[in-house]
Amino acid sequence: MTQPVEKSGLAPITYCSAVDAIAASGWANLDFFRSGAGRETAARVDARVAAGAQVLPPARDVFKALELTRPDQVRAVILGQDPYPTPGDAHGLAFSMANPERRLPASLRTIFTSLETDLAIMPPAHGNLTRWARSGILLLNVTLSVEAGKANSHKNFGWAALAGDVIAHLNQRPTPVVFMLWGKFAQHAGAGIDTSRHCVIETAHPSPLARGSGPQHRFVSAKPFTQAKEWLLLHGLPPIDWQL
Repeated sequence: MTQPVEKSGLAPITYCSAVDAIAASGWANLDFFRSGAGRETAARVDARVAAGAQVLPPARDVFKALELTRPDQVRAVILGQDPYPTPGDAHGLAFSMANPERRLPASLRTIFTSLETDLAIMPPAHGNLTRWARSGILLLNVTLSVEAGKANSHKNFGWAALAGDVIAHLNQRPTPVVFMLWGKFAQHAGAGIDTSRHCVIETAHPSPLARGSGPQHRFVSAKPFTQAKEWLLLHGLPPIDWQL
């Protein structure tokens, strides 16, 4: 299945053209883009599209996390694994769901339960986390593309190098960043973060598979949003607005 073409003709229609478009952003100096690795990865994705695979999210959204949250805006990072493999759900932001007609994924429901338990923020009626991205919360998947119905199908395409570059770039910043590493996959990706300058919150993944045997999901009982709030307060920094 070919990727949809924007009527305006301005949005990227291939994953390689999406790499070219991101070159004008604040993230353009990352080695992933400067070295050509980005185009190599994108070419592998375009090859799967040419072979008939339905790839998610569409090319116009594959770098949405970087487009909505510039490097100088980042206050927190939430690392996801790869996009939702159901057509219409993924739109380039980790854990976020674009389709308002579908039931929220279980992981997102767990995140909203934790928000309510931690900060008394009532869950929204939708799963779109764009407001978080615009307020400085980088919602980045380690793998940026997936084939419909095939979770982790692009995990070896080279996307992980981009996540590594992003983390390394933010790790060097003097301004503190809250890194929320949910699950072993994200924790492995963030293993080198300097905890003397940045806040690193490691919890179970919000997936039902990581629930454990207690009455509460282990992610909820870890209170990740409270941990972030307390760390920022301790260091005299303004709180993060988690409202949606």
